[in-house]
Amino acid sequence: MGMAIDTSRIEAMVAQLKATASRAQEVTNPLGAEPAAGLVGGVGKPDFATALKMQLDQVSSAQNSASQLGQRFTMGDDSVSLSDVMIASQKANIGFQATIQARNKLVSAYQDIMNMQV
Repeated sequence: MGMAIDTSRIEAMVAQLKATASRAQEVTNPLGAEPAAGLVGGVGKPDFATALKMQLDQVSSAQNSASQLGQRFTMGDDSVSLSDVMIASQKANIGFQATIQARNKLVSAYQDIMNMQV
C-alpha cells in the first residue's frame, strides 16, 4: 500500500510560487512595459530562477546597506543614528529569514514530490 498524495498541499505550494512570481513581475515590469530580460516567452511570465535571484539580490543589498551603516556609525558619522543602524540590520535579518523559510519550503516540496509513489 502506498502513501496517499496530498494534492491540496502541492496546490498550495504552487499557488504560493505563482504569487511570488507575480510580485516579481510587478517589480521588474511595474507599468506593463515590455517584458524584462529573463522572462519566459513574450507573455510576461517570470522565470522562477529570475524571481529567486531577484529575492537573493534584495537580501544581499539589504545586508550590505546595514553593514555600511554600521561601519559609518562606528566611525563616528553624525548623519547615521543608532536607530538607523538597528532598523537596517533588522530589515536585513527579516529578509534573510524569509529567504531561508522559502528555501526550506522548496526543499520540503521537492522531498515530498520525490517520495511520491507513481
